[in-house]
Amino acid sequence: MKLSVFAAEELHRAFGIEMSSVESMSAGAGWGRVAPGGRSEPHQHDEIELFVIVAGTGWVVCDGRRVRAEPGTVCQFEPFETHVVENDGDADLVFFDLYWRDPALAARTAATAAARRRFPERPVFVFSTPPTPNGDLHLGHLSGPYLGADAYVRFQRMQGTEAWHLTGSDDFQSYVVECARREDREPARTAAHYSAEIAATLRLMDIEVDQYTVTNEDPGYRDGLRGFFSKLADSGAVAVRPTPALVDAETGAYLYEVDVSGGCPGCGGGTSGNICEECGEPNVCVDLAGPRSRHSDATPEQQPVARFVLPLHEFAKEVADHHRLGRVPARLRELADRVFAREDLDIPVTHPADWGVAPAETTVDGQVIWVWPEMSYGFLHGVEALGGRLGRQWRAGTPEQDWKIVHFFGYDNSFYHAVLYPALYRSAYPEWQPDIDYHVNEFYLLDGGKFSTSRRHAVWGKQILRPETVDAVRFYLALTRPEQHRTNFELAAYTETVQRVLVDGWQGWLNDLGARIATRYGGLAPDAGVWTPEHTAFLNRLGVRLAAVADSLGPDGFSLNRAAAELDGIVVDARRFAEAEARTALIAGWQDEARTAVALELAAAQVLARAAAPVLPRFAARLAEALGKADLTSWPDRVELVAPGTGISLADQSYFAALPSDWPAGETTA
Repeated sequence: MKLSVFAAEELHRAFGIEMSSVESMSAGAGWGRVAPGGRSEPHQHDEIELFVIVAGTGWVVCDGRRVRAEPGTVCQFEPFETHVVENDGDADLVFFDLYWRDPALAARTAATAAARRRFPERPVFVFSTPPTPNGDLHLGHLSGPYLGADAYVRFQRMQGTEAWHLTGSDDFQSYVVECARREDREPARTAAHYSAEIAATLRLMDIEVDQYTVTNEDPGYRDGLRGFFSKLADSGAVAVRPTPALVDAETGAYLYEVDVSGGCPGCGGGTSGNICEECGEPNVCVDLAGPRSRHSDATPEQQPVARFVLPLHEFAKEVADHHRLGRVPARLRELADRVFAREDLDIPVTHPADWGVAPAETTVDGQVIWVWPEMSYGFLHGVEALGGRLGRQWRAGTPEQDWKIVHFFGYDNSFYHAVLYPALYRSAYPEWQPDIDYHVNEFYLLDGGKFSTSRRHAVWGKQILRPETVDAVRFYLALTRPEQHRTNFELAAYTETVQRVLVDGWQGWLNDLGARIATRYGGLAPDAGVWTPEHTAFLNRLGVRLAAVADSLGPDGFSLNRAAAELDGIVVDARRFAEAEARTALIAGWQDEARTAVALELAAAQVLARAAAPVLPRFAARLAEALGKADLTSWPDRVELVAPGTGISLADQSYFAALPSDWPAGETTA
């Protein structure tokens, strides 16, 4: 017999609590103790782990599910399940811990991310960063958060998950005020105009939005935002403090965001106020090197200004714990490390301005809630507004632990989403541990320079999007979007790729397949006959491609670059297979094998239609119709042959066009 008895003197700090090891057991084993009010750090690993609660009370949290823990409770965690143990009692919570490896189970579990993280059981709210309504959307915008969130939601729904895409217009941005000044109209009219234009462009791109919040027009938004801000103030996390600020030396105008520029205190590059688009680090304007005002040529001056301030440097541990809970790319964890390397970082969360929502607190006058902290509430408001239409009791003021939140945004917004917002949520809702996945993209360049709304250096969505071009645009943006590094859009490269890959490749193969079926099988899908080893190899290859597309659209490994490449890989494989099989297709003695080959090509076309649905929904619907109405409502878990005798109408179909017929010759920007 092997024996172990809990010994407090053997405990040491691990995973945010106290643990000890028991070396004598056949499996990995140890004791754990959580002090009253304590909790372990969120973590996951490849082992199976089993907790046996022997004393105390609390909660075990596993991928958003909370289970009461008391003596006699036994919890087993499968590989890669994120888990936490909390103590809400007055005495120590003590548990015995067993863990062991099962490599085969770990491999299977890693391949089923959605099921493992309970996506089918939870409401999944997918947010694309609300665009600033100071201009319409260009291809740089569309390639990033909006196409990503749309494809993500479409795939999750095919997996049986309740997922929704939420965004809106970020009306109270200071950039709206600057745009209104340039265009000589009120900020409210400017925001309303461009918000409507943005919503129309999203529709042209076949980007479906389930909740589009217009912050200046939503009747309950202001009061809800004030209530959220009051929670921050009541928590003591934000308080009014006089801290240095920049003002214009001639006009006395308060300077932040668009009104001031200078050298980034982090990377040294040029930046506007408050955030550096290059390195992603924040600034508080007074720490800019060589600051310059937009209002005059005079060097800005520093003055103390009483504002609500958040001491962000005090939240390093809370943000790190949050980053262990969901999908947080290394790029964002590295940014957080740089931010919290600063000894002090006091972030003003109100600013003197006329445009925006003033807090309910009267301790500062003439100030509005800064639009970036505002957005953290806006996401929760969107959930409540969506729930109101769906008949669901979701409340912005009482976010639920079981909510799964997914953010899509550009790297220049990373600090706000992945560092600032977790600190604000912890302050406003200390009992809520938001389970958030982050998907970030870099800048998409146009002819080597940044897409720019303010400089009108862009290919605008409305320029290029038509019913006949939307699939080509979505495919090319998926293929080239800047997921890990900056990529470049050039019109010539776009049109060449569409012609070579989509028109000559995909459409050419489908048209040819349709013509062969019309000629040899009367336009009906043939039944498979005799199989050769090459046939079974091709069937297996299709299954591998299907699994690869699913992996690239799934929650852990999401990548539209890989998804687009794998979709094209289906066609490349099918064309190579068709070319090889054509050698015996018309030989009388090999007709049974020939119809198997054609049946397999049709299976490939059906896989293409179903797998392309999240990325190219319009093309997928037309192809499915041509294949006898293939099912696009659910994700296929295997490759299936098209039912024999199904009418096939692939010949002479036109699916893709690179440019609309009214595209001006030689035009790339407007």
